[in-house]
Amino acid sequence: MLFAFLMPFFGTGKSFQILGFTIYESGVLAGLGIIAKGTLGILTAIVLSSTTTARELLRGLERLRIPALIIQIATFMLRYMNVVNDEMERMRIARASRGFEATGVQHWKVLGQSAGALFIRSYERGERVHLAMISRGYQGLMPQEANIKSSKTDLMSGLSLPFLATLISITAFALGQ
Repeated sequence: MLFAFLMPFFGTGKSFQILGFTIYESGVLAGLGIIAKGTLGILTAIVLSSTTTARELLRGLERLRIPALIIQIATFMLRYMNVVNDEMERMRIARASRGFEATGVQHWKVLGQSAGALFIRSYERGERVHLAMISRGYQGLMPQEANIKSSKTDLMSGLSLPFLATLISITAFALGQ
């Protein structure tokens, strides 16, 4: 966004003076376009994260035919994020109980070693989980749930942001002409 606010000061073509600064029309339009796209992206992320669970997002990715391997990786990442977070918290408590307090650059070595130990523990846990899954008959595919039907309200709310983005794009294009 900072770059978008600086764009009016750089450009070519038609320009005008405001408070002693040269403002370029092409820079203003480009900056406004970046701000509009960024705002729409943030709004979309907020709406999506507040109305859809992580499981539903993964189901949606499946329906969009994203490769199964990518979806499985995302599923395991979401599932084990709390496990790794808890392990990291236990390691922090263990360091604190030994009197460790990170106060500067001289403690980066200890923090780096902790990060390495966390990586190794997570990797080993992943290996154990994978072996347990294989021993229970896992063949590379996660169980599928029944398809959930979408209502007209879901469709209309899902199309509202792309419609708004198209409207803003058309308006910006018309102003640029």
